[in-house]
Amino acid sequence: MPKRSSSRKRPDANQLAARIVAAATGIEPRKRRKNPAAVALGRRGGLKGGRARADALSPEERSEIAKRAATARWKDRPQP
Repeated sequence: MPKRSSSRKRPDANQLAARIVAAATGIEPRKRRKNPAAVALGRRGGLKGGRARADALSPEERSEIAKRAATARWKDRPQP
């Protein structure tokens, strides 16, 4: 089934302008590339972080954090 045209998101004005300029000049805008070393460094720290924090917390502290998170998740839900 084809998508409805009204459900597609329009590009913002800057994106539209960049596309028009690129089409008019024939020059494609540069794509942003990430530095592979920075990506690897960030991933290495990210993989360690959660586990290291959990190991540093006592069971009581973890339980309190979990209770606060559950309360925050259910705060705006309508009560039956």
